[in-house]
Amino acid sequence: MATIAFIGTGVMGAPMAGHLVSAGHAVTVYNRTRSKAEAWAAHYGGAVADTPAAAAAGMDAVITCVGNDDDLAAVTLGAEGAFGAMREDAVFIDHTTVSADIARRLAAARSLVVDAPVSGGQAGAETGALSIMCGGSPAAMAAAEPIIAVYAARIVHVGAAGAGQTTKMVNQIAIAGVLQGVSEALRFAQASDLDLAKVFEAISGGAAQSWQMVNRWQSMGEERFDFGFAVDWMRKDLGLALDEAKRNGAVLPVAALVDQFYAEVQKMGGSRQDTSALVRRLPK
Repeated sequence: MATIAFIGTGVMGAPMAGHLVSAGHAVTVYNRTRSKAEAWAAHYGGAVADTPAAAAAGMDAVITCVGNDDDLAAVTLGAEGAFGAMREDAVFIDHTTVSADIARRLAAARSLVVDAPVSGGQAGAETGALSIMCGGSPAAMAAAEPIIAVYAARIVHVGAAGAGQTTKMVNQIAIAGVLQGVSEALRFAQASDLDLAKVFEAISGGAAQSWQMVNRWQSMGEERFDFGFAVDWMRKDLGLALDEAKRNGAVLPVAALVDQFYAEVQKMGGSRQDTSALVRRLPK
């Protein structure tokens, strides 16, 4: 059994931390909104700390799942941040989707650091079936993997510090293009007066198949967009990818275009709807 601090008990972090308790680990949580941490503790039975530093003190591992670069910097390097209180031999695991720059900065500050953004959404977090892409040293990865395995179906060590974050950018770039394609296909089928269920049956077993089609075709057709990962977060992630592309020279015309399309969805009031709301900007 390990002692673990989990910082960030939102829609992703809360179930992930819960899986750690179920696996027998002693978990202390911190959340900026204390009521969320207290609700988590009431449900799962762990402890609540007043600051990131208090949560991290003496722990075997510290895990974060917060909002963005600034949030991550505050809970790690801030005045009451975890890094000032952690044991030297403790492993730090970050599940936030952030820039590769801050991932490398944190790795430079400590010896055992893994940037480990996730894919699989809220459902993957709740079922313990996340796909996790990891960057860090072999020693850091060896310390982190037994912990991550509690809530992951797939763990891949893709490279040095920052590689987990750049791989997550690859993931989001791919999703953006696929969702635009599925959106256009759906609207075309509707304009052609086709039975959407029959169209799905016909094409979902062939080359057109994707996770987005299998899991979102029906709900998109029914104009239901309440499946977790919000448009606001997708725009944040695409922004990270586009910024990184400026540095590495990659050309991302489709990602840039879809990012603009998501901006239109935000203006339509879809900021908190899930990413499949991309279809809303296309006329029926």
